Amino acid sequence: MASEIHMPAPKCLIENINGQLLVNPEALKILSAIKQPVVVVAIVGLYRTGKSYLLNKLAGKNKGFSVGSTVQSNTKGIWMWCMPHPKKPDHTLVLLDTEGLGDVEKGDNQNDSWIFALAILLSSTFVYNSIGAINQHAMDQLHYVTELTRRIRAKSSPDKHEVQDSANFVSFFPDFVWTLRDFSLGLEADGQSITTDEYLENSLKLKQGNDKKTKNFNEPRLCIRKFFPEKKCFIFDRPAYRKYLIHLEQLQEEDLNPEFREQVADFCFYILSHSKAKTLSGGIIVNGPRLESLVLTYVNSISSGDLPCMESAVLALAEIENLAAVQKAIAHYDQQMGQKLKLPTETLQELLDLHRATEKEAIEVFMKNSFKDVDQVFQKKLEDKLEAKLDDFCKQNMKASSDYCMALIQDIFHPLYEDVKQGKFSKPGGYYLFIKKMNELKNKYHQVPRKGVQTEETLSKYLDSKDGVADALLQTDHLLTEKEREIEVKRIKSEAAEAAKKMLEEMQKKNEQMMRAKEASYQERLKQLTKKMEKERAQLIADQERVLALKLEEQGRLLREGFQKESMKLQEEIVALRKKQEESPSCNIL
Repeated sequence: MASEIHMPAPKCLIENINGQLLVNPEALKILSAIKQPVVVVAIVGLYRTGKSYLLNKLAGKNKGFSVGSTVQSNTKGIWMWCMPHPKKPDHTLVLLDTEGLGDVEKGDNQNDSWIFALAILLSSTFVYNSIGAINQHAMDQLHYVTELTRRIRAKSSPDKHEVQDSANFVSFFPDFVWTLRDFSLGLEADGQSITTDEYLENSLKLKQGNDKKTKNFNEPRLCIRKFFPEKKCFIFDRPAYRKYLIHLEQLQEEDLNPEFREQVADFCFYILSHSKAKTLSGGIIVNGPRLESLVLTYVNSISSGDLPCMESAVLALAEIENLAAVQKAIAHYDQQMGQKLKLPTETLQELLDLHRATEKEAIEVFMKNSFKDVDQVFQKKLEDKLEAKLDDFCKQNMKASSDYCMALIQDIFHPLYEDVKQGKFSKPGGYYLFIKKMNELKNKYHQVPRKGVQTEETLSKYLDSKDGVADALLQTDHLLTEKEREIEVKRIKSEAAEAAKKMLEEMQKKNEQMMRAKEASYQERLKQLTKKMEKERAQLIADQERVLALKLEEQGRLLREGFQKESMKLQEEIVALRKKQEESPSCNIL
């Protein structure tokens, strides 16, 4: 549980060693223990812009993430700090600090682009930290956002409706927060005071023109507008006099600029109050193990030279969790059957009823813990396992019944056959005495309760093995006439035929019960699957509607600003997405 997390200091999650990204197993172990939803806040920006300081404040600490005091970049790779969320009960706050972008010592921005992309893929709130105002220089420094279409794929295969891959980014990209440090401009436009969010919106306005300079101006702005569903801006004054900045984390609160303190407090309040749990397509809430899987999948893709793919990562995660869901369902079934099943059962139906009730619970466990089970592959695995479990229980039930009945038969009938050996029935009239005693013992046997499903078959096999005894007594009993012997032989044959018929009918009844049980199991699985798929489809439609609404909103802004061409491009995306939504079959939820 999140309340049990104890990370006194951050730990490196993704190491950057000579340009090679490596996942730290110790950090993954921490994530694997977090079973609660995670709110993931990642911060990126140029080195030496105070990113780590803001994260320490979000953590409620003065120290934690490395706050350097020189022109060298301190943080390498991506560092992680997990803690109970201060405002969201039963949630874990995961803070990700990234190495500074644009470090001249690295000499290659390839690695920066991957760090930037990973921060976006892993976070639910993405904070971009920069110095000063939002001007063209600031936008040029944010060129990494324009590279995302070359760094990330949303879908694992081309869309038949030719929806651009980047058009799907908005469905899983995090909220975007731009923090401006050492901001000294007045917040005004056309002589009127404006908010920081309005300042950001004004800064993202496009310019008319088709020349290269205008295209370079518009490209990062278009990407931010199209990719990020929610945008927020915060400004910060200089925290203290320059000579004190090298000891920023040692400064007491009263030594800081009061306005800066208030701005940091507003920033922390907003992030902690508004940042959502990390969520994947289809409303799948990410917990620690799921975040662990995403980290591994993305870094492995980058290391192997592939592009990180959101859909592939979700499907890889689904495979892990669906296999675990099968195991959880089987474990629940085994536990419940172990507690409730007493072998042998009086009837087969008793066993089947218990199986059906427990199977229903097991399917519910699977449905609760599974997602994106494409073509119901894992549900079929569960189905096969449960069917095998039932067959095994049926065999165990038969054996338990046979063993119990045989022990009971030996106890009841053994004295009778000892008397036969002693010659107690080898006398005139002995045959009928034997038959009378046999019938008494049969009644005694049948009066014993809970012998199980093999009651008659076990007795029949036993008595068949002793047929020679009664036959010998019949033939040697001189009190009987030949006619009486013939009548008795016919009676015995008739009883044997009737018993065989009864056993055949019982076998057919059991087969019919098994068929009905399997049909009931199928209907139960179908019922629960239909319910789950309807829920998932509703979530899918809601996600699609949210994406469409955001695109329509952006299209409207482009039209109002006079950018017909960009508006038409967005309209094509909207039409393709709507067509895809209409043609999406209710039985194929992915």
